[in-house]
Amino acid sequence: MNPIRSHQRRATRFGAAAIVAFSLVAAACGDNNKDTASAQPNVAATAPATTVAPAMTEAPVMTEAPAMTEAPAMTTASAMLEPSGPGCTVVPADGAGSFAGMAQDPAATAASNNPILSTLVTAVKAAGLVDTLNGEGPFTIFAPTNDAFAAIPADQLQAILADTAKLTSILTYHVVAGKEMSSADLIAAGKVTTVNGAELTFGSDNGALTVNGAKAACMDVHTANATVHIITQVLLPG
Repeated sequence: MNPIRSHQRRATRFGAAAIVAFSLVAAACGDNNKDTASAQPNVAATAPATTVAPAMTEAPVMTEAPAMTEAPAMTTASAMLEPSGPGCTVVPADGAGSFAGMAQDPAATAASNNPILSTLVTAVKAAGLVDTLNGEGPFTIFAPTNDAFAAIPADQLQAILADTAKLTSILTYHVVAGKEMSSADLIAAGKVTTVNGAELTFGSDNGALTVNGAKAACMDVHTANATVHIITQVLLPG
């Protein structure tokens, strides 16, 4: 047998076998690639769709605030009776002791600024009633003039001023607590109980207020916490 031909036939068979083997390997690789591709999820198909944010709703239209109702009109001193009476002429026309000045201060302070009430102020201080009469009130006060105190004999007046209990009793007989009463109110009421506990009796003399029969000198004087009626007599409880 020719050795060269034998070698060529073997080489041919080996080459064919190699080609066949390579083809099989290539086919297998091709199948594997197909399997891998089919095993991978389609990212584009499976990724969740991005949700679109809901459109912002417009802010609710603010309704206009309800209109404020007007506060009721305040009553003023103009609605009260103005000071009147023959004794009003001796009240200072201006300054702290005038009607306008007294209206700015509480009762004890207002009286201290009025020169025709200086003896009354001395009595109020002696009785320790300044803070009381300068309190919140309201009060109705009957204020004797200096002349009214001067009508009391000097020795008796000094004795009254020295006796705190008696002085307090007399002064509180000149005060109504808890309300401001005009001359018209007092005339209409007829009688009113005082801080002393005893009553005062009121009447009218040609339209002028009388207190226990004594005529008022100047009615309806206003202070910051009281209505004051200036009288010409010191009132003594029975």
